[in-house]
Amino acid sequence: MYYEDHNPPHFHASYGEYKVIVEIENGLIVKGDFPMKQQKLVLAWCEIHRQELLDNWLMSKEYGKLTRIDPLR
Repeated sequence: MYYEDHNPPHFHASYGEYKVIVEIENGLIVKGDFPMKQQKLVLAWCEIHRQELLDNWLMSKEYGKLTRIDPLR
């Protein structure tokens, strides 16, 4: 996430040379492309951590400290 990023709430992810932007609320990739396996992992992570992601989005708008969100294990 970037502090001065635009709505709707979203996050950026990268895997090697691949980059995506994922809308948090609906868990959809709105820009970019990932290999299918990594895409499924990122979208599953988004679903599991949706509330934490939304909380971080709100904090980013207030320039507050973002909390670390655990990766998939």
